[in-house]
Amino acid sequence: MEKALKVYAHVLRLVRRLPKDSRPYYAKYARENFVNYRDFDASDPKALDELFHRAYNHSLWVLNKYSVDESAARKLKDVCFNG
Repeated sequence: MEKALKVYAHVLRLVRRLPKDSRPYYAKYARENFVNYRDFDASDPKALDELFHRAYNHSLWVLNKYSVDESAARKLKDVCFNG
């Protein structure tokens, strides 16, 4: 749970780097996705890692879409892949 909250916090920090008009959409999108998985079975570490990797990859996709430097997601990558 603690790792998921860290990932969510980092995703929201990245949303702040997006253009102002797109921030509400992606903040809501991130929240909805994290809420959808709140009942996820945390006893399967491989499945959790898969979710965190998807969160990172999707964040990179959004950053690239808006031409935000990928290095902004370095901390998110550390949390997602190293815990």
